[in-house]
Amino acid sequence: MAGAGGRSWRDLLAGRARTRKSPFRSEAELQEAALRLLDHHQNLADLLLEVGDLAKPGVQSGAEHQGVSPESFIVSVLQEQASKLGVPTATLAAKNAIANVERICQDSGSPSGVPLLNSDQRKRLSCLLETVKDLLANNMFCRSLFCQEMWKMKEPPVLEVVWHLHSRDITGLSELLESPAGPAAVEWLCSSLCGLCEQVGDVPCEDTELAHHLLSDFAIVFLQNGFEQASELGRKVEFQKAAHICRAVLQRMLAWVLDAVGKEKQEDVSMVRAVNFWLNVFNMSLYGSVVHPDSLKQFFRHTLTEVLTYNPVLKVSDAIQMQKEWSFTRTCPLLTALYRKLLVAFGVKESICQLQQVLETHEVNWQHVLSCVSTLVVCQAEAEQLFKDLLSHLLLKAFGNYDMENMITVFLIARQAALEGPAVFMPYSEWFKASFGNAGGQHGSSKKSLVFLFEFLSELVPFETAPYLKVHIMYPPFVPTRHRSLLLEYITLAKTRLADLKVAIEDMGLYEDLSATDEAVQPQAQALRDVEKALQIFENTRKIPTSVIEASIFRRPYYTSWFLPALLRPRVLPKTPDGRMAFIDSLKRADKIPSNLYSTYLQACHAMKEKVLQDDSKTEPSHSKEPFEQLKAELAELRTLIVDQAQWEDVAAQTALVSDKLRGVLGDSSEENEAAALNSPIQVAVPAPRLAPCHQSVVDLLLTSFCQTLLAASSFNPPDRQGPCLSLVVKMMCGHRNLLPALLGRLCQLIYHQGPSLSAAHILGLGAFVIHLSECRALIPGVEANFGGSQAIPGKALSVSEYWSSLLVCRTEESFAFCLRFCTAAAAYLMCKFSSCSHEDFCALIPPGLIKKLQYLVPRLSLEARGVLCEEAKTALSWSSLSCPSLNYRRASLCLWKQAGFQELLKEKAFQLSFREWLLMELELCPEKDILSASERQDFHYWAIHQRYLPAPSAAGGCDGDVEKACGVIINAILDSSQRLDLGGCGHSKMSVSPEILCRLQELVLELRCRPKLLPGCSAAPRHFLFEILQGRLTGSQHGSALGEQLWRQQELLLHRRILVGLPASTLITTCWKGNRTVLDCDNFFCFVNSELKNVCSRGYALSYDITAHFFRGLLSASLGCEDAAEGVNEALTTCQTKCPVVLLSAALWWPRLEPVLCCQWKRLFGAPLAEELDRLRGWHGSSTRFLCPGEVFPLCDPPWLLAAFLHGAILQQSPRGREREALERLGTDAEQLLVALLFFSLLDVISARIAPKEGVDFQTSLEWSLKILQCLEERGTSWPLLFHSAERDPGKCHVLRSAASDRHTRLLPLAFYSLIPCFHRELLQREPTFLRVALQMYIQLLQLFVEGEVLPQSDQDPTEQHPLELISAARQFLLGAIPHCPAQSFGDIEPLLSTCEELDLELGATLLHFSHPSVDMELEEELELF
Repeated sequence: MAGAGGRSWRDLLAGRARTRKSPFRSEAELQEAALRLLDHHQNLADLLLEVGDLAKPGVQSGAEHQGVSPESFIVSVLQEQASKLGVPTATLAAKNAIANVERICQDSGSPSGVPLLNSDQRKRLSCLLETVKDLLANNMFCRSLFCQEMWKMKEPPVLEVVWHLHSRDITGLSELLESPAGPAAVEWLCSSLCGLCEQVGDVPCEDTELAHHLLSDFAIVFLQNGFEQASELGRKVEFQKAAHICRAVLQRMLAWVLDAVGKEKQEDVSMVRAVNFWLNVFNMSLYGSVVHPDSLKQFFRHTLTEVLTYNPVLKVSDAIQMQKEWSFTRTCPLLTALYRKLLVAFGVKESICQLQQVLETHEVNWQHVLSCVSTLVVCQAEAEQLFKDLLSHLLLKAFGNYDMENMITVFLIARQAALEGPAVFMPYSEWFKASFGNAGGQHGSSKKSLVFLFEFLSELVPFETAPYLKVHIMYPPFVPTRHRSLLLEYITLAKTRLADLKVAIEDMGLYEDLSATDEAVQPQAQALRDVEKALQIFENTRKIPTSVIEASIFRRPYYTSWFLPALLRPRVLPKTPDGRMAFIDSLKRADKIPSNLYSTYLQACHAMKEKVLQDDSKTEPSHSKEPFEQLKAELAELRTLIVDQAQWEDVAAQTALVSDKLRGVLGDSSEENEAAALNSPIQVAVPAPRLAPCHQSVVDLLLTSFCQTLLAASSFNPPDRQGPCLSLVVKMMCGHRNLLPALLGRLCQLIYHQGPSLSAAHILGLGAFVIHLSECRALIPGVEANFGGSQAIPGKALSVSEYWSSLLVCRTEESFAFCLRFCTAAAAYLMCKFSSCSHEDFCALIPPGLIKKLQYLVPRLSLEARGVLCEEAKTALSWSSLSCPSLNYRRASLCLWKQAGFQELLKEKAFQLSFREWLLMELELCPEKDILSASERQDFHYWAIHQRYLPAPSAAGGCDGDVEKACGVIINAILDSSQRLDLGGCGHSKMSVSPEILCRLQELVLELRCRPKLLPGCSAAPRHFLFEILQGRLTGSQHGSALGEQLWRQQELLLHRRILVGLPASTLITTCWKGNRTVLDCDNFFCFVNSELKNVCSRGYALSYDITAHFFRGLLSASLGCEDAAEGVNEALTTCQTKCPVVLLSAALWWPRLEPVLCCQWKRLFGAPLAEELDRLRGWHGSSTRFLCPGEVFPLCDPPWLLAAFLHGAILQQSPRGREREALERLGTDAEQLLVALLFFSLLDVISARIAPKEGVDFQTSLEWSLKILQCLEERGTSWPLLFHSAERDPGKCHVLRSAASDRHTRLLPLAFYSLIPCFHRELLQREPTFLRVALQMYIQLLQLFVEGEVLPQSDQDPTEQHPLELISAARQFLLGAIPHCPAQSFGDIEPLLSTCEELDLELGATLLHFSHPSVDMELEEELELF
């Protein structure tokens, strides 16, 4: 009861005690007076609002000092009033308490149904509840009556009041719900709870906190009663009234949530906020240990089932058409949030099992089911394999029972999972191929299974979208030949549906991505993508892509209707032709663009230029930045989640949102986007990576975000405690196939081109990024890295790990420092991030190139790493230390090197750097820009070769101590390095050989030369390892096209020659025991010259001076091992005449330079007269030189071809020339063979002048000299045409000459032959019966050279030279004029040539036929005259 001024009863009593002395003489007198007062003025309702702790008074009041107890006072009042009314005291107390509750609830001033009290209501209620609690403690309050009276109130109680009663243990919510009026509670509770959720956003913070407590307490009650375990209650749950109410409330609230989900697109922010508040009920942490785990799981399982089966109005046909709208990012966030909370209660495996059970036993809401599938595959990494297993199981059941429902489920789930991208689930096209594309599929077991499959696919057709139909057509199910009609019927039906959709299969793009599940891209947009892709391939290869050529032939409608218009879009043409212009020109030259269309294109471009000039104010429309800003915002949010470990569970969902925004950004520039095919390699032009501006900005944003996220996360936790978040992000990036070319191109720019200029943060971020990129290598197609125009052949497609490893090139001091920093950062991140993996899994994650690069760099730059490690590093290299600005990277890398874990990796075969790989890396550097000095580099080479690799076992990449094996590895590495891509930057020719590595090779070869003296009886010559290696490389080569093979072989042989000249001369020749003496064995060298080396000599019949001099020097040096050096040399040179005449011909050409060197060496070695054969060579040279002087006689001797070579050499060296004709006339009558040989050498010079004009041979001079020799032969009546006969029957005459010529010169002999036409007279035709056959052979070969694309050589320096086509025309005219004058015997052996002639030249063939069979022609003429 309140007194004046609102003071309480206790205050009044205390005040009176302080102000005046009590007039009462005893406690009994005081109590009697008080009762009289109350009897006249009592208000029990107000009395209960007086707060007091009846059990334990906290303050001793004045009245108590006087012996008056508030407990006895309130109790006595209640008892007296109850006695008067004839009711129990507890009943009276309960009814008065209800009256107070009702009055408090009605005094809010707010509309009815508001779930929270205001502060005044809350204060008054608190007073009431304290009093009631005191009465309860004294057994003076009836709980059951209170509950019953609660439901009799005019208005339902405020929800907060019920919570206070429940939380203060006055009357629990379950007890309240069990009261007789309980069923009305469902409506009240649901409306109050909805009101609470809606009010939360508009109340102060303290009220929000109270609302959270209220919701959590009630949720616990709902679960404890609605899903309690029967065994714990002793009675069945369904008999509890509260249990039914709790279940009903949860059911109604779930329906409220799902209805809100269905209306989410209305964007009612307050409703979204309200539902989000209710979803807190599904937080597992809310229940702790209060609710039994089985009850909790039962509740979540029940809720998931209700969600999946709620309002199942959509048919399967609707699901097929609409499911792309139900992907993770397009699904209502409220629903995905609900799924994620529900799925926490189960493992992913149990979640999928529950999903399967619902699908098998209930009619489902397909939108909810498929959005649940999307949520699972996005948020649970292990869901992919589990769904694959589920699909396989369902397929097995479907074909086992021929059950259409299971087939529908399979296809819907497979498509839904594929919608989320390849980063989380395999594309639909791949799944369809894997399931039905081979004979092992479920459909292949019988015809009935095939019929079942095609019936199912046919039933889907009316509802299918174009992308899925295209997959079914392009990757059809495997069908045995005898059942092919089933497939054809389906394809016809599918094409009809595509036609209805206005999508023609013929209009499919050249590079269309069949894994895409969006609606079909219009042909115009797809054609623009195809043009971009074709342009990229063309710019990398400088060739028209094969797909474009094929489309122009086999897919003509698409090519002419879509591709060409997309390519020939009018534009202002740049002054300098760009890649598009070059591509268009190439297509025009190949007759792949109609002339009228090309002309129209040029006119339109000109018109556009004029229009632009007239309208200067016109600007290009700019792309909206909104999608880009949205992507940026989502990435920032993702970074916040990754950094905060408590929010990791939201990372997968946020990553999906980033993926969706990324798709939107890339989609805005779809016309410039390239849609790479699923498995087509990604082209990267390493010297100048090509990135579209829009793609570069996106890639830069992604890489920057990754680096910032990594550094921010690393400031709180090391990589091994950062969870799988960054892996998920990179996996998401790799799922965007059309982004990969730009991503890999940007990596090329950053690592290959800008590496040394990157900051420490960039290096750390990129190092970690490439590790995650390698982790996702299964999602990335092969990479075709084009390193420039010097690339001899297209390289094989690299894995992404091999690709970025190949970008780490160590050539200069700056690049060495960068590579060391980058590899150290990447390796340190790798070892820290995946330290908890098993050894097998860890090794599978490691890019071998990274470990090998460190094995090359660390010992090279740190002397300490070259020794045997005595102890492990005292402190491991920490990831956080790498971001320190003062970090010394050499020390950091050495610390990493010393770690036991890293040393264990070096024992794995896959990560060991072999001797060959080490050499290839060392051969890449530029010595003058090396980080090591020359002496330091020499020390490093000696350590690596002699201490590391020579003694190491071959299993570890070493040489087993075998010097010969080491030499072989070095030679192969030198050749491979020179033939490898010219990566640029050093300025030296790719044909150069590293002098320092060559010095090491020379040392090892000299060591091999130290052999014991041959013992008698060792007749077999020791094998020559050097020529074995060189021949082995040439025989096993395969380099694409014939031209590519030819160019590679030519370059390889030039390198072989360079290596041979760089080794000790005596290496070319071995010794062997023959009879009872040691002889020189040159057979290996002779064989190599005859088969290979002569083919790289530009003179056609002579080797270059360097290898010629090297051989003769080696011959003299090797003869030291013979008992008689002169005899050994003589025998070798005599053998050379028959086995390798080109060596002697080379000596004849170079003798003026060669003679002083050999004479001096012989004198130095032996001090004796020159060996006889060498002396003969010297004599022939002298005779040839003197013969050119007037009046001199030329002594003839065998072999005439060698004598002719010396004479030819002397004539070439004569200056001025002019006396050659006179010298020829002085030759005797027995000099015919010498003249024929002389003609051959001069004709080869004619060819050399064409193919190698820089060699100093003049074409016109050589041709005139050839004509003079031929004239001399004609005057003598000497037969010479057999010189050109390909099937020489007399080996003794011209065989030696033709065998000495290079293959190319021999192939080009027709050019030389028909250069002699001025000397071909009618007498020659009569005198030489074989001339016609030879002339025909030469003409046929000349035409074949032209038809096969052989580049017919023509010098730009000599304007008098005849054009190859002119030469062909002249040869043809000559033959047409000569054939009628040939004697009959000339036609005797041309029969085999007739068919070829008719094929290549119809007129010539007819002429030959006419004159070779005159009788037949006459008969035909007579027959024709009869008609």
